[in-house]
Amino acid sequence: MAVIHQAELRPSKAEALAAWLPMQPWSGLSDGDDVTIAGKFRFDDPEGEVGVETILVRTPDGRTLHAPLTYRGAPLAGAEDFLVTEMDHSVLGRRWVYDAAGDPVYADVLRRAIVTGGHEAELTRDGAPGTWEKEGTAIGSGTAPDSPTVSSVVARSTDDTTTIDTDHGSLVIARIVGADLPSGETLTGTWSGGSAVLAVLPS
Repeated sequence: MAVIHQAELRPSKAEALAAWLPMQPWSGLSDGDDVTIAGKFRFDDPEGEVGVETILVRTPDGRTLHAPLTYRGAPLAGAEDFLVTEMDHSVLGRRWVYDAAGDPVYADVLRRAIVTGGHEAELTRDGAPGTWEKEGTAIGSGTAPDSPTVSSVVARSTDDTTTIDTDHGSLVIARIVGADLPSGETLTGTWSGGSAVLAVLPS
C-alpha cells in the first residue's frame, strides 16, 4: 500500500516533466510545450524506501507519453543520466526523482507485476482516514507465483520504446503509448480516456 501525503512539491511533477521531456529523443516535445498529466498509478517497493509511480502525459498534438518515475531520499549511485529533477517535498524533504528506466527498484516491481498478474498499489492518505482516489490502474498478464529480484539494469531507448536489460532478462516499455511492442507477458494500464499495453516481458 502506498501512502500519499498532502504535500507541496517544488517543482511540481507536471513542471518537472515539462522541463525533462523535451530533452528525451522519444518525446517529440520542444521547450515550452504544455503537457498534461492524463493518468497515473503507483507500485509498492517491497522495502518501502522508493516511491514508484507511472505517469501518463498528454502532449499538445494528442499523443500520450509513458513516463514512469522513482522518488528517492538520496541519490541513486550511477544513475546520474536518469535524474529528472531534485524536488522539495513539504513532508518528506529533499527527493531525487529519476526516470524509472534507470532504477532497479522499478524494474523489479514492474517485472513482478507482469509475471504474477499483479496490479497497482492501493493508495492511503497520510494522517487521514480512507483511501486516495486512483487516477489509473494496471494489471499484469502472468500467473507465476513469484519473480526473482532484479538488482541491476541497463536501459537503452529508441524512438518510441526503452529496453531495460536486467539480471533476469529484459523488459520493454512503450514511451509513446501505442508503440509496437514485442510479444510476451504484458502490463496493461488504464486511465481516464485510455487503456494500453505499457510494458512487456518478451517471450
